[in-house]
Order: sequence, then C-alpha cells, then structure tokens
Amino acid sequence: MTDPSTPAVATRVADGVRYIAFDRPAKLNALTAAELVEVTRLVEAPGEGVRALAFTGSGDRAFSAGMHVDSFAGLAPADARGLIRKVRDVVGAVRTSPLPTMAVVNGYCLGAAFELALACDLRVSVDSAQYGLPEVKVGIPSVVDASLLQEHVGLSMAKEIILTGDLYDAAEMRRLGLLNKVVPRDRLDAEAAALLARVTRHTPTVLASQKRLFETWLNTPLRVGIEQSVEEFARVFESPETRAQVDRHRASLSH
Repeated sequence: MTDPSTPAVATRVADGVRYIAFDRPAKLNALTAAELVEVTRLVEAPGEGVRALAFTGSGDRAFSAGMHVDSFAGLAPADARGLIRKVRDVVGAVRTSPLPTMAVVNGYCLGAAFELALACDLRVSVDSAQYGLPEVKVGIPSVVDASLLQEHVGLSMAKEIILTGDLYDAAEMRRLGLLNKVVPRDRLDAEAAALLARVTRHTPTVLASQKRLFETWLNTPLRVGIEQSVEEFARVFESPETRAQVDRHRASLSH
C-alpha cells in the first residue's frame, strides 16, 4: 500500500465542474483518512467559477471500495470515533454543499463511498457497477449517511442491504430508484456531463437555495419545512441575479 498519509486524490476542472477522483486503482480506490480530509477540503473550497462537483474513481474497476480495511485494525474507541468523524465530515460536506453534486460511478461503490454517493444530488452509473454496505461483514455498523439509504429505497430494502452486507447490481439499484441513469461504460462520461449541464444552466443563487431546502425537508416536519420554504423563496430575491433571471425568462416567453 502507498503511504497512507498522502491523499490519493486526482482533481481537475472542466466546463465549470470540479471532478474529484479517488485515485488508488490498484486497491479499488480504497480510502484512508488522508483522502477523507483532502476531499472535504476540495468540497468546502471548490475554487472560483466552479458550479458543480462530480466524484468518480480512477481506473475502470471501482468508484471506491470504501475505507481501506487496514484503517480499522487495532482501533480503540477514541480512535474509531476520530476516524468516523472524518467520514461524517466529508459526506456531510457533500450533502450540504451549495453546489450540485454527482457521483459518476464507474465500478464497485461500497461502504463509505456508497454513503458519499447517497449524499450526492445525482448518481450516474456504469451498468456493470456493484453497490453495497459490507460493514457488517467486517464487524462494524454502517453509520452516518447510510441513514439516507431508506430515503432512496425504502426502509425494508435498506435494512436488507445493510444487514446482509451483500452486493447489488446497477440494474437493481436503478429499479429501486437510487440511480438517475445506468449506461454502458463508453457513455458514462458523456451522460454524466450532459446531466450536469442541464443542472448548472440555472443560477447559482437558485441552486444553492434549492439545496438548502432539500436539507430542510430532510430534517424538519412537513409544516415546519413548508414555512421555512416561504422564507427561502423570499431570500432569493435579495440577489440581483434572481431578478435578472426572471426578466430573461419573461423575455424568452414573449418570442
């Protein structure tokens, strides 16, 4: 294994999208604490002009196999708490980012990486990908944003996936409603870019507002979420960008 203190993360910006790739293909892009910290940093400071974030894996075998199993060896409770807080932080940063986020899943998507994919707004998958939360097989529970799984696939199926620790193919995940698109490998990048383009054409103000509302709706009762959405609607009109876009849209309807 390469030096675990050096983050194996590759990143680039194209067409306003920051692509973040887990970059340890010989180990199925397994994650260490160093990658968790680095990806959190990139998500929280994506760079000027970046309008969306997309996560993928290097090579053609894995998005990521999740945390490297060596990460759990010999942990005392305090060490385990520190490690899982890093998982919580990176997945939470993805979920609450004001930018649209996408998992571009090119292979195995397991454990903590599956939790990151769950936290993304959109998921485009190669048809050969496999998904799972195998933590119970290691002897540890699935935690943090694994709690989102029931929002996507229902409580009964979420319990099956988590309690068996088994793998599920992309077709099944699509049937359950988890994936936006399932495509052949040679179309993965193009389909992901096309969907991102459909999202990033909108104003950053409205996208950030809608992202805040998703988080509100997940975390509040219906009546509270509705009331907070009224305030969120008013808030976007603080930005000149909103008024300009309303004018552009009105003008387009007159032609």
